[in-house]
Amino acid sequence: MITNLFFKRFIYTAAAVGFVASLTACGRPQQTATGDSATDASPAGTTVSPEGSALSGTVKADGSSTVFPISEAIAEEFQKANPNVQVTVGTSGTGGGFEKFCNGETDISNASRPIKAKEAEACRAKGIEFIELPVAFDALSVVVNPQNDWAECLTVEELKTMWEPAAQGKITNWNQVRPDFPNAPLTLYGPGTDSGTFDYFTDAIVGEEGASRGDFTASEDDNVLVQGVSGDRNALGYFGYAYYEENRDRLKLVAIDDGDDSNGQGCIAPSEATVLDNTYQPLARPLFVYVSKQAAERPEVKSFVEFYANKANKDLIAETGYVPMSDDIYDKVLARFQAGKTGSVFEGGSAVGVSLKDILERES
Repeated sequence: MITNLFFKRFIYTAAAVGFVASLTACGRPQQTATGDSATDASPAGTTVSPEGSALSGTVKADGSSTVFPISEAIAEEFQKANPNVQVTVGTSGTGGGFEKFCNGETDISNASRPIKAKEAEACRAKGIEFIELPVAFDALSVVVNPQNDWAECLTVEELKTMWEPAAQGKITNWNQVRPDFPNAPLTLYGPGTDSGTFDYFTDAIVGEEGASRGDFTASEDDNVLVQGVSGDRNALGYFGYAYYEENRDRLKLVAIDDGDDSNGQGCIAPSEATVLDNTYQPLARPLFVYVSKQAAERPEVKSFVEFYANKANKDLIAETGYVPMSDDIYDKVLARFQAGKTGSVFEGGSAVGVSLKDILERES
């Protein structure tokens, strides 16, 4: 259990297009994994490194458990072509990962939200310059136990009723959320406070990053949340879509109604299609890796990140359950990395309700 601690839109599909323009102008779930391919330095699409198997050294990544399955899959393929490079991927949560990254302990920080201003300042204080790279889209998923036969769709306001700080110790039964729900205990599972998913969800649903009831079962390990929801008929939880995909026989997706009657969408379930057509709101979001500019000077790190950002390898992302970006975006992301463009285009935090296009055009 933890103690601490409206709805706003974020149009990611359009935002990603903005990211492309700006970049041009600017130049499987588990706890810890050792991954193992590399790519040429161009975005043309080959997956053969110029160094090939001659590469050696280590690449250390840590951070978001949401991004973990992607980095794990990329690492495994990279090491097949470069067996003398050891890639390790940890899951300290987005916040915990940034702490290690800004202390110089890791080369890459996986993040399910943009870096916060205080985290960027911590990096600056330690002389760590970083390159911010989007790598995929996620449909942050609300799930219940398969035996739950009443919660097929929830509104954003109903989710807020469940999760806002004022709900602590008061909203304890399902029928308090909606009168026609059963008089049964409401058991909640969610990411811990070091998680970028926690930050994003509270911002998007409650209206303030970090604002949440504290009387729920929290874990930085999404597999713990899966276990909890799958074992309790009255449970509800949330985490990245890949963890649902990995456990779809043990979980049930809940569709979300954003409450915007003007779009006529109603209840929308998370999927690749609803992320790409921009109808799954407000819980669609981009995922990131942050690369240390200093570490990127090492051949093994440079080659690994170029492999990660290469459009030829986006099927690896799809296999994890997340949504790959367009070829054009990957080309621009790779160009951004190779140009060594440092810093964040965000003002800090989850940036729910802010258009990436506007921010990136402003930066340009």
